[in-house]
Amino acid sequence: MSASEGAWEEFTDELDYVVFGVGFVVSLLAVLAFVFRDEAAANLMNGVNDFLWTGFGWAYLLAMFLLVVFVAFLIFGPWGNITLGGENEEPEFTFPAYFAMLYSAGIAAGIVFWGPAEAIFHYDTVSPLIGADSQTPGAAVGAIQYTFFHWGISAWTAYVVMGIPIAYYAYRYDAPLRISTVLAPWVGLDNLDGPLAKVIDVLAVFATLGGVATTLGLVGSQFLVGIEWTTGTGVGDLTTVLVITGLTVAFTLSVALGVERGIRRVSYFNMALFVVLMVATFLLGPTRYIMALGTEALGVYVNQFISMSFYTGAGATEGAGVAAWVGGWTVFYWAWWFSWTPFVGLFIARISRGRTVRQVAVTGVLASTAITIPWFATMGGTAIFLQQNGRADILGVVGNLGEAASGYPLFEALPLGGLLTAMFLVLVTTFFVTSADSSTLALGMLTTGGAHRPSTINRVVWGFLIGALASLLMVVGGVDALQAAAIITGGPFALVTLIAVASMMTAFGKRRPIFLREEDGVSMPGSERVVESGVSDDD
Repeated sequence: MSASEGAWEEFTDELDYVVFGVGFVVSLLAVLAFVFRDEAAANLMNGVNDFLWTGFGWAYLLAMFLLVVFVAFLIFGPWGNITLGGENEEPEFTFPAYFAMLYSAGIAAGIVFWGPAEAIFHYDTVSPLIGADSQTPGAAVGAIQYTFFHWGISAWTAYVVMGIPIAYYAYRYDAPLRISTVLAPWVGLDNLDGPLAKVIDVLAVFATLGGVATTLGLVGSQFLVGIEWTTGTGVGDLTTVLVITGLTVAFTLSVALGVERGIRRVSYFNMALFVVLMVATFLLGPTRYIMALGTEALGVYVNQFISMSFYTGAGATEGAGVAAWVGGWTVFYWAWWFSWTPFVGLFIARISRGRTVRQVAVTGVLASTAITIPWFATMGGTAIFLQQNGRADILGVVGNLGEAASGYPLFEALPLGGLLTAMFLVLVTTFFVTSADSSTLALGMLTTGGAHRPSTINRVVWGFLIGALASLLMVVGGVDALQAAAIITGGPFALVTLIAVASMMTAFGKRRPIFLREEDGVSMPGSERVVESGVSDDD
């Protein structure tokens, strides 16, 4: 048998044909719709998006706040000692490798796009909750405050909530690595191929496609604008489609090296360059202003966290305008995080073997937030300072070239601007790599019934579809279309994350035998102890 025949046989043998088939067909139809009926497809998507954020924006906010409360309990409560694996099992990866992979997969591609862009937006178009005039000192504090809110602890909780129960059932009871595994306490491991499980896994495929296409579209546009900015060569629609799709497929091939060599090495490089660029900008930029503004914004973020978490604008006198701000920012972000939960949750589960619930929650939420806040304080504070003092017209550049261009005038206005701009462009590219790698790995696991190492063909298929969808959304509607895709696909997964919470409460909280497999009685594969859906004495 030739190598190509062997690769094809591996691909066909591993497939879950229901999940792969439905996900592939619907994704392909979406791509074709945007190719041949782009206006009708865009109008339909925008209509659904408007219906969701205007009618159910409150549900996104409420669900996310409940997840924050639950993760706080996991960190400080008794369930934090539970190990995601066998008794005395050591973690599969060292902490530096674990954190670098988790952070790079979970949020970093988006953080590169919005780091220089979001605060300057809020500085100009102020949140109604802040109540300050545009481009004033109060608006500056509120701008950084809201970037902390949108990218802080709330952004990470949904990932952790999804990843922990999957890892728990997979590494304790040999359950498959897929989203439907959260149903195990109620349907049993033998029934994870049933209709309800298939529906959840298919929804996970759709959510992943929408969420990742949003990210790759944003970061891909940043890459293309960077090429245009540095070379002066314009990029047309056809070039956009070809470049983003080509980059996605090319980078997806790198996961053939696997998590241990491919994604881990790129993640190390990402984090090193990320920290170097942040520190360089902090030192070469308005250091004192960044510290003063960031400190005040952090205090207000902590003080007003609950108010921001529940703010819908329903009681504001401006009415629809306030709701549109909340829908276009907070609801969009929460939906975006929900749409990322399937693939980031699976990826966290994949790399968390041997860690405790508390270690995963602290790393995934607190440690990740701790490195995110300095980034937004530095990038947002620098952008606002340069705009205030007339050293760079970032708002003007954004008005002409879009949000993707915000970082380039920022870095060029600083000492060593050419070097910083080049580093930023490299960082955009490498974070694009890790997003494509980890998302196609997760889609492979979803569509193969939970295989830890899906075939390269499987990953390339999903890489092509994600890249095509991302580039077409950019061509059809730009950032607005990408935001709509995230809100539409993230909605159903807000419910699935709550199911994951219930799954952990059932597994961790009750001390009664639970027979996850009928033939195993009261013992489970790989476990020498009685199976309890509670914390055993050795945890």
